[in-house]
Amino acid sequence: MRLYWNEDWGYTPIFTEKLFDPSYGKGIIEVVRLPHSNVTMPYHYFDETCYQIISGYRKVFFAEEAWKKKKIFITFEGVAHVATIYLNGTQIAEHKGGYTAFTVDLSDHIRFGEVNVLVVQVDSRESLNIPPFGNVIDYMTYGGIYRQVYLEVKENVYIEDVFVKTKDNLQERKRLNTQVTISSQKEVSVKQVLMDVTKLEELSMEELLSIEVTDPRLHVMGKASLDSVASSAIDIQMQDLCVKLWSPEQPKLYVLRTEVYVGETKVDSKVTRIAFREARFAKDGFYLNGSKYKIRGLNRHQSYPYVGYAMPSSAQINDVHILKHELHVNAVRTSHYPQDQAFLDACDEQGLLVFTELPGWQHIGDEAWKEVAVDSLKEMILQNRNHPSIILWGVRINESQDDDAFYEKTNALAHELDPTRQTGGVRFLQKSNLLEDVYTYNDFLHNGTNPGVEEKKKVTPDENKGYLISEYNGHMFPTKAFDGEEHRLEHALRHARVVDAYYGQHDIAGGFAWCMFDYNTHQDFGSGDRICYHGVLDMFRNPKLAAAVYSSQSDEDVVLEISSSMDIGEHPACNIGTVYAFTNADSVRVYKNDEYVREFYPDREMYHNMPHPPILIDDFVGELMEKGEGFSKSSSDQIKEVLFAVTKYGQNSLPFSYKLKMLKVMLKNKLKVEDGINLYYKYIGNWGGKVTRYRFEAMKDGKVVKTVIKEPVTKLELAAKVDKTILTPGATYDVSTVRLQMKDQNGNQLPYYQEPLMLKVSGPLEIIGPKIISLKGGMGGTFIKTTGEPGEGTLSIYGEKIEKVEIAYQIK
Repeated sequence: MRLYWNEDWGYTPIFTEKLFDPSYGKGIIEVVRLPHSNVTMPYHYFDETCYQIISGYRKVFFAEEAWKKKKIFITFEGVAHVATIYLNGTQIAEHKGGYTAFTVDLSDHIRFGEVNVLVVQVDSRESLNIPPFGNVIDYMTYGGIYRQVYLEVKENVYIEDVFVKTKDNLQERKRLNTQVTISSQKEVSVKQVLMDVTKLEELSMEELLSIEVTDPRLHVMGKASLDSVASSAIDIQMQDLCVKLWSPEQPKLYVLRTEVYVGETKVDSKVTRIAFREARFAKDGFYLNGSKYKIRGLNRHQSYPYVGYAMPSSAQINDVHILKHELHVNAVRTSHYPQDQAFLDACDEQGLLVFTELPGWQHIGDEAWKEVAVDSLKEMILQNRNHPSIILWGVRINESQDDDAFYEKTNALAHELDPTRQTGGVRFLQKSNLLEDVYTYNDFLHNGTNPGVEEKKKVTPDENKGYLISEYNGHMFPTKAFDGEEHRLEHALRHARVVDAYYGQHDIAGGFAWCMFDYNTHQDFGSGDRICYHGVLDMFRNPKLAAAVYSSQSDEDVVLEISSSMDIGEHPACNIGTVYAFTNADSVRVYKNDEYVREFYPDREMYHNMPHPPILIDDFVGELMEKGEGFSKSSSDQIKEVLFAVTKYGQNSLPFSYKLKMLKVMLKNKLKVEDGINLYYKYIGNWGGKVTRYRFEAMKDGKVVKTVIKEPVTKLELAAKVDKTILTPGATYDVSTVRLQMKDQNGNQLPYYQEPLMLKVSGPLEIIGPKIISLKGGMGGTFIKTTGEPGEGTLSIYGEKIEKVEIAYQIK
């Protein structure tokens, strides 16, 4: 029996042993729900020491008499960063490490038939001698019981662990080997059934434990059993399985139910979601299910505005949706620590490859510190090794120096605990000692003018092993949503250049860009406001221009993002310069004031390798001069060349070769100087003339599949993108993610809109964070939280001179 214990916790920001007394604190102690952040923080400009406190949590509960002679366990999925557990005033456990789950046996300390007091001291100080602490860290580490908690009541004979290993994955008929760990060596029988369940995501674990094999929602794929086994470690096999393979394109999952019997009595059962797939890094790249597969991914922190790490499953799942179905990447690195089970479950379900790693950032501590690191690695692997999405274990501290004795130990431990996966270790060093299976390298070579990535042979000491880029860009070119247009475009192009470069290197498995979204960081990093603006999204998961580089690499949705607002005053000397379309279309047709200009195609000359290169749009005159002035095509092309040169160099700095061309074309067409000036302002400068309207049409198979219009703003429209409006609290509260963008009448984001908005909720809802916000770069957001009551509710968003936006919610 599992009971989720996420409601009715008492909380105090200053730990005191008075919490042991259940009568203490009435009217003083705050009642909170888990996940919980030990403090609520502003969006930016705050002191990170605010969360570096020793706080206290208390759960008062009644222990049923029926629990006697059973085993009682409590599991904390994540507590930042040292948790000391007290039951009825006695310390019974301590756990060091803020990124992995831990389980505490309450059985010998609980008072049955009485009220019990469980107290958790949470030490969130960054002075602790555990990873990732010991030096500066380029991300905030937050505090609190920030993941879920549950209580389990078990028989004395129970399943401790189920480890699944699939075999013969590339054969028509496959095998399944399972290691089942039992709590005792008492004689037991084990039964397993492998099920293909329709709409698996809609069934809870409890339903899967009890569902009958005759239920029409499932199909039995295989069965296995062992009778009268007296061992705590049991191996059980299934043969001749006709199952489908898992991949990001077809993430097929199955359910393995394991049951343990003592005599005829079922004493425990466990459900494990599994998949069949083969993932292998080789010297010439990465292979998935026997075929070469290029990894295109992003790094992801698990943080959110205001509450740090403390977000329930729904927000975690939404991040996977954004990665897979908006950014269209096929992989994610959980930088720089293991992340929520709900996030990994969603990666399994939606199809996202995962590179996960032990906690840390550059610093390696003393032997006691290393022991905690090894423990964290062990917990990470044991807790996550059945996730088919995970393809690589990171066994080095991110960007640390070589430490062969330490890393020989972590690498060996990973292979011992999971012989089915390879290991890597993120480094910024070239020719570092390679103890792992894959050289994972943070490649920050590209500066805008040089090659996108280093050649593999220049970095790794062993070219016969796999090679993966674990980070690129990021701090090399921080970019805010409200930076100037040229800056935002360069940010996007740098991502495109690196993606194209690693696609072109056959022996590079792929890469993970730094990073998915902007994040809060320490005073030693970022832009001075405690934010690192390294993301292709902002902190609320709104897209910057660079996001379109990734979203356009898939054919799942039609993508057309134009890099410019086409406002001449945004640019030096009113020169719009080059414009790019980030799209997965075949071509883009451009119209100026509804007159056809030209059709443009992917820039394969610059971007040879990526699936969908950007399209360079460098001519907004096209055929207009021929039609409007009666020039021949050759004369028109010559005039355009000279006029473009005037824009680039300026009239007074025009190279002599262009002056000669200008003279020739003027003589040929009998043009005066004032004629040339008029042509420039009419076709190039757009200065002092009629306001220009541009239309961009994405063409696919000869058809217009998407249109973007750029013209002066005449209307403001606040767009709210909501992940869901039906909220379903389950094990804990549910959250709706609301992403806000101010747009013009044509749906274009307004990057310089910074005005305030007021948020108001009605019904059983709460706002996470402030109720008055300001958009930054025309974007922002909020999170709406259920209160524990069913009903209907509304989020209303108000602003000056814009229409009110209302979002209606149904709360189950």
